[in-house]
Amino acid sequence: MAKWADYCVSKLSLTEGGRIDNVMLYEDMGESLGEEVEKKRDWMVKQVGDGKTFCSIKKNDIGKWNKIGDFGYDYDGDIFTWFIVPGNITKRKTFVSYYHQDNQDDRTKFENLFDDLIVSKSVEKDDIDSDNSDEYIKQLIQQEYLHDTTVLVVLIGSKTKCRKHVDWEISGALNFKVGETYAGLLGLILPTHDDYGKEKATYDLLPARLSDNLKTGYAIIRDWTDDRALMQSYIEQAFTNRTSKSEERTNSRIQMDKNTCE
Repeated sequence: MAKWADYCVSKLSLTEGGRIDNVMLYEDMGESLGEEVEKKRDWMVKQVGDGKTFCSIKKNDIGKWNKIGDFGYDYDGDIFTWFIVPGNITKRKTFVSYYHQDNQDDRTKFENLFDDLIVSKSVEKDDIDSDNSDEYIKQLIQQEYLHDTTVLVVLIGSKTKCRKHVDWEISGALNFKVGETYAGLLGLILPTHDDYGKEKATYDLLPARLSDNLKTGYAIIRDWTDDRALMQSYIEQAFTNRTSKSEERTNSRIQMDKNTCE
């Protein structure tokens, strides 16, 4: 590939005054990108003084980096300008719950787009299977899929609501034995779902336990997006809710004992 810039920035954080504090970047080798490293603003200014260039990058749905645009730098004002990238913040330990038969491609797309923004705790297809909810959740915790998960993301397709394993995973994430507190809940309505693009989700078209927590304000529901910065903000909101809205968490519903659709 053609060289985009000397350095490609994937994430950055700002000071309270809105200036860059630090960035995560890759050296552009021309045919490939180097290792991810963290650098401070002063280092960037020195590089610009030495004639080096910077650009913003984002991942696509097959996990490849693409250039968004170039950084600018105003010497007189000592000000950088850039194209928006996600924040360089703590990666949340994220478990993705989904219907493996219908939505495996959506789960793969989620990982490809956002894997550098999270610590993935998700189960691969056929890793764990059980017809007993207590045993299934116990395995998820013991095998360290759920035990320290801080955000559970539910990919919502047309049949997600009727899958017992999705219900069990939500129930397990809302159990206090998972980590130091409960996991936050983020539901993502996929483009194949009837509610995609609408202003409000229909409770009956969502997994029931997720709907319970949406009604109380503990869970959040958003449309699927490829926007990395926007997705990061959704994950952060769900993460915050696990403590700020812990009293709104509800997990009293009886767990599903069978799938209600094929």
